[in-house]
Formats: sequence, structure tokens, C-alpha cells
Amino acid sequence: MKNITFILMSTLLLACSTKDKDQTGHQHDPTEVTTESKKPKSPKTSAMAMVGGNHIHIDYSAPSVRGRQIFGGLVAYDEIWVAGAHKATSISFDKAVTIGDKKVPAGKYGFFTIPGKEKWIIILNKQWDMHLADDYQQSEDILRLEVTPEILETPVEMLTYTVNSTDGKNAVVSIAWDMIRISFEVRNV
Repeated sequence: MKNITFILMSTLLLACSTKDKDQTGHQHDPTEVTTESKKPKSPKTSAMAMVGGNHIHIDYSAPSVRGRQIFGGLVAYDEIWVAGAHKATSISFDKAVTIGDKKVPAGKYGFFTIPGKEKWIIILNKQWDMHLADDYQQSEDILRLEVTPEILETPVEMLTYTVNSTDGKNAVVSIAWDMIRISFEVRNV
């Protein structure tokens, strides 16, 4: 009986101390922590510029095309879009600006678009902290501006925002992805 107990105990100890093997036959310690992390498919990023003493700042998640049909596919036409991925895109101004013919007070806003085949609508909304457009309410819009998309000669793989000063006082904000770019002017008040 002592021999059986010894054999069982030895087998149990051996089994507990042996590292697990994966399907390739490689040994792995089940308690081992790997430091490798996967790069996100839509990394968080930002675009910003100081224009006439006004800090213009855009925070967004930047998805890539990865062989997908973007506009009219992944991003539906004529529906509200967060102009990024995951969390809604935000845009902030340190000082008041004018976009189109609308004065926009200093502050942080949700940035949305409604892509169309011929025209896009740019939207600034009072609510900037939301997942996708789950809590979007049109009644909270402070600006809607219609713009015409530009067809690009070369595709842009990753969604990219730019804020470019035009004359030291004003800027052009552009969004480019796949074969489309839209732009609008931001004028300091």
C-alpha cells in the first residue's frame, strides 16, 4: 500500500511540475506572462495645430482599409458616423472659431459626419464622450455644414486627420481615408 501511495504521490508531483505542451509540442509554463501585445487595428491618435494662438485638437481612432470597401460598405452612406472607430471623435478649440457661417464657442465637441455619394455633412455636437454614435442626439448639434468630397488619386490606408494653418490665423481641417478627402475651413474669431 505504501508503494502505491508513493507512486501516486510521485506521479502527482511530476504532473504538477511539468510545463504544458501546446499543439506544436513546445513546452509553455501556464503561469508565464507574455509581454507581447497585439497592435490595435484602430489605434487612438490625434491631430492638432496652434493657429493664431488657438490650439485646435482632434482625438480619434484610426482604422485602416485592410482590403475592405469603406464608403458605401463599412461606413454606410446617409447615416451618422463617428468619423473614426470605437469612441466618438472629438474636436476642441481653445478660442472661439467660425466654421461656415456659424460661430462656435471655445470648447470640446463630438465630431460626426454623414457621408454621402455627392455631399457630406460635418457635425459638431455638444456631447463628445460617447461610444460610437450610441447616444447621439441631433438636438445637441451646434453645427451642420455641407461639404463636397474630393476623390483622391492614391488611396489613404489609415484614416488621417490634419489641421493645417493657411495664413497664420485660419486653418483647414481635412479627413482622408481610402479614396476620399473632405475638408473645411476653421477661422479664428
